[in-house]
Amino acid sequence: MKQHWKILIWMLAGVVVGAIFQLTLSASSESGLVVRTEGDHVVVAKATGPAAKAKLSKGDSLFSVFLNKGREDEREIRLTSPEDLKRAIADASPGDVLWFRLSRETPHPKLAPLTLTMTDDSPRNLWVKPFAFVAQIFIQLLKMLIVPLVLTSIITGVAGVGQLGDLRRMGLKTFAYYLTTSMFAIFIGQTLVNVIRPGEGAQLGLPPSQAFGTGPDESFVEIFIRMIPENLFSSLSSNGAMLSIIFFGLIFGVCITRSPDPHGRRMREFFESAFEVMMNLAELVLKLIPYGAFCLLVKVVGQTGFGAFKPLLTYMVMIASGLVIHACIVLPLILRFVAGVNPLQWAKTMGPALMTAFSASSSSMTLPVTMECVEKRGGFSNRASSFVLPLGATINMDGTALYECAGVIFLAQYYASTSNYALSLGGQFQVVFMALFASIGAAGIPSAGLIMMLTILATLGLPLEGAALLLAVDRPLDMLRTMVNVWSDSVGAAVIARSEGETPNAELLVEKAQGAPEG
Repeated sequence: MKQHWKILIWMLAGVVVGAIFQLTLSASSESGLVVRTEGDHVVVAKATGPAAKAKLSKGDSLFSVFLNKGREDEREIRLTSPEDLKRAIADASPGDVLWFRLSRETPHPKLAPLTLTMTDDSPRNLWVKPFAFVAQIFIQLLKMLIVPLVLTSIITGVAGVGQLGDLRRMGLKTFAYYLTTSMFAIFIGQTLVNVIRPGEGAQLGLPPSQAFGTGPDESFVEIFIRMIPENLFSSLSSNGAMLSIIFFGLIFGVCITRSPDPHGRRMREFFESAFEVMMNLAELVLKLIPYGAFCLLVKVVGQTGFGAFKPLLTYMVMIASGLVIHACIVLPLILRFVAGVNPLQWAKTMGPALMTAFSASSSSMTLPVTMECVEKRGGFSNRASSFVLPLGATINMDGTALYECAGVIFLAQYYASTSNYALSLGGQFQVVFMALFASIGAAGIPSAGLIMMLTILATLGLPLEGAALLLAVDRPLDMLRTMVNVWSDSVGAAVIARSEGETPNAELLVEKAQGAPEG
């Protein structure tokens, strides 16, 4: 059975099992908060578990609590006695976030978010706990891949680009094209997610985080300074030091290209072998996605119901819209005005490759079909396609870059709604930078973009569980973004070939002379 069908079937099964737990098993909410009356409000008498994680402590004054903050049905309950708090908790479900007003200030009072959890002895928690355990194991396996996969892929990619020989001019143009189109895709995703803001007020059932790696006041200068590792081995031991790892990988790859043989060749072959081994390990872990997604969805639906699917659906539509804008507007304009090729004719030419990419969800697996379409159906030489397309399958991931940038900001918006956190301008710059280089480092295998998204979340200090939750809608998006990746590769092949003076089949040209090819 195809992997994507297996994932869809197991995801559906996870939703069904979670719904059964939700409908048939009782679950009481645990806040870890004990209060006492003091004047016209209540004061915290004891804070444990969820309340302690929300940084509530003994003696804090609670004036009111907000339910469904950031949504249309938002409401505020005045807290004058412990009974008011019990009523607010009774109206909520495990996974819901309660926002406590800690001051009388308006319109911007000091608030503390508290995520309700299920009591340990509730029947639903006892049944959900084994699935949550397996889901956590799957997330740990994904975390295990981050550092070695990114380091080897960045070094291999840069060292490979540097070994151009007589193709140095073509290589520089190819790399410039890939960076440009990836940045276009990233800015489209960044614009859509900041305009639509699907993460604000979302109910994803993820616990709020209190430990963020990037403060809201971190400047661009501080970010660049933090990119340079003080101790490489210390950086390699932390998923949160991805900026330093990427910086070292870029510099190390460049130095490999400048080292004479046999040293440069030996190091390049070593990291190529290491990257190949990591690709095999990644494929092995990613084969567990159906079962990891199943357990994760059982946990999410069993704990919080179907509230998470509405924001995820909005997120899915937003990502799909961004991919369509990039594939149907940006790339055709480049094809028309830079390569001088008819976009509709080129889309027909690349039809087999695009359909293969959609079904296989792998740029690498689609590469032979893409090369055949460019050469035999498009009429460009093997010189251009054999250089541009394999390089594109390795480092050109427009759809993946858009998905990673928008996905991370979506999760940051959610955590800003459930924690005292705001993604600053410097933080968004990090997301753009990391999305660009993470897309370059993404392996051309199904769902590899998920691993690269973990690198960005780790850099920002955000919990990685959010990226795993996006698996619920990742499969159709993975198919779409792979098709966009391959479409961008093919456009790049046409652009570079035309810049080298080659001419495609006559019917693909926008300007034709009586139907004959240009000489």
